Amino acid sequence: MILQPKIFDPAKIIAAQSTRLGGISPEPFNSLNLGLSVNDDEKNVWKNRELFFRSLGVELSQVSRCYQVHGDAVLVVDKPVTNEKYDAQITNKPNIYLAVSVADCTPILIHDTKNNAVAAIHAGWRGTVGKIVSNALQLMKENYGTDGKDCKAFIGACISYENFEVGEEVAVHFDDLQKSFDSARQKWFVNLKEANKKQLLDFGLRTENIEITSYCTVTNNDTFFSHRKENGKTGRMMAVIGIK
Repeated sequence: MILQPKIFDPAKIIAAQSTRLGGISPEPFNSLNLGLSVNDDEKNVWKNRELFFRSLGVELSQVSRCYQVHGDAVLVVDKPVTNEKYDAQITNKPNIYLAVSVADCTPILIHDTKNNAVAAIHAGWRGTVGKIVSNALQLMKENYGTDGKDCKAFIGACISYENFEVGEEVAVHFDDLQKSFDSARQKWFVNLKEANKKQLLDFGLRTENIEITSYCTVTNNDTFFSHRKENGKTGRMMAVIGIK
């Protein structure tokens, strides 16, 4: 199973989020683990990556992957990279497929339909607070002339509002509309999908041009990896976007 956004034009864009299904890795990385940093056998990971990307018609040499650091920096990509320390990438070059790795954090994919530029963003709570989506869109504006009204976006599977339990030290960074307090449990709950949607809207994207999947990595743990649900012993998914 692959999660494929409906918001993008498949004649122009290849975009998808992987699940945990359809690979060769054993437990606890079963089965389509795409992450090299989780103690899975590297041979399994590379085979899984080949299975996933080739199912999309993408060669591994075309994939640009960064070493994610839960920051808010954005890389302008002119050729595929493999180990730069960024949590978001943008490009207007065809046949470069920008990939981000997730296992509870929020993947956001963006296509500027007018200027034919794309972004792939990894937004955990720190990146969300750092406005990494806004940063990526601003850099697209500076480099490609991107305007919000011309963009379409996909917010993929991540930890849901109902399952993202945090302490006050995290909750304090979020707007009231993006969090709630459970007095019985004395815990805050934060909505990462809505927080990142707001950044898209603030840049000028239209609501009808934002697709948000209902999948949650915790609730739907049989389909997606969840770092929190599985106590850190799990695999990684990827979300990818590129211009044909």
